[in-house]
Amino acid sequence: MRTRLPRMVLFSLASIAAAAGQPAVRAALQPTKDRKPAPAFALKDSSGKTVTLNDFRGKVVLLDFWATWCHGCKQEIPWFSEFEKAYHAQGLAVVGVSMDEGGWNVVKPFLAETHVPYRMLLGDDATAKRYGIRSLPDTFLIDRDGRLAAAYKEGLVDKGDVEANIKAILSKH
Repeated sequence: MRTRLPRMVLFSLASIAAAAGQPAVRAALQPTKDRKPAPAFALKDSSGKTVTLNDFRGKVVLLDFWATWCHGCKQEIPWFSEFEKAYHAQGLAVVGVSMDEGGWNVVKPFLAETHVPYRMLLGDDATAKRYGIRSLPDTFLIDRDGRLAAAYKEGLVDKGDVEANIKAILSKH
């Protein structure tokens, strides 16, 4: 009989392993013609409103899968907050997807304490599976047409690399 570990345990173990001495994750920007549609999602925000990927059509989306217990995730949040403030007017939308099993009971106090300025959603296993999430943090850049432009998988992002990719995508209308 196979035992299934809780999602948080799996993500925690994978995150610890990935963070141990790993360099920051960089991602090549996919050529426009090679980009695949980003997986659709319909997730709830803190007010209970359902938010979909289509709600962000026409914007560049930085989609960050994270959790309150993930050290690397918490390190990235201030960077993503800076990007939201610096590039929002140019069409960037930063969206966090919390994978905390405790749901809003865990996430809302964290958000109140840290004053995250961007949209936060509560993730689910189906969305995590569609995006291939195996450990946290995982971050994706989605272009204005809803296509995956870059994927920062399984680790702390290279802040400069993410910002350079955001600028490059925003510059193409």
